[in-house]
Amino acid sequence: MIGIVNYGAGNIFSITAALKRLNIDYGMINKPEDFDLYDRIIIPGVGHAGAAMQKLVESGLSETIKGLKKPVLGICVGMQLMTDYSEEGDVDLLGIIPLKTLHFNGRVQEKVPHMGWNSIEFQNNCPLFKDIPNNSYFYFVHSYYIEHELTYGIATCAYGLPFSAAISRDNFWAVQFHPEKSGQVGEQLLLNFNEF
Repeated sequence: MIGIVNYGAGNIFSITAALKRLNIDYGMINKPEDFDLYDRIIIPGVGHAGAAMQKLVESGLSETIKGLKKPVLGICVGMQLMTDYSEEGDVDLLGIIPLKTLHFNGRVQEKVPHMGWNSIEFQNNCPLFKDIPNNSYFYFVHSYYIEHELTYGIATCAYGLPFSAAISRDNFWAVQFHPEKSGQVGEQLLLNFNEF
């Protein structure tokens, strides 16, 4: 069963709607002890990374997340929260994956935010992308991106520059795009995560 971290900064409805379509059981995590009720965790997020981090700290969830040993999937801002630092709010984040979250402004000629469908290239042996064709299109909405780096990067997207479309470390997985808004390939990714 999947637990969704409900810290007031999430796109909860679109995720729960996708999980319902896929007949995946889920519940909400509102306090640290709720983590014990679930075998897998999703950290959603939309909006401002600094504000989201503050909510995680205030709710007491941040320290528990850092110590989790079960599979965790961060989505959009939920992905950015796993990095060390974000230029959005000039804030230190959870520090689970030693990368930085940077702003597109001043680094690309393209329109910011990056919004719409874009293809990603990923490692063929990655379990998160099982049964998904390489270079598939996923739906993005973001003004900040995670630096492109091959140690923790498992998928790459290009928007004026290459950036990390997905990252992982140990039991932590994260995607910059919105699988719950990405049609069949996004649903397949959620099914894959449900099998971890």
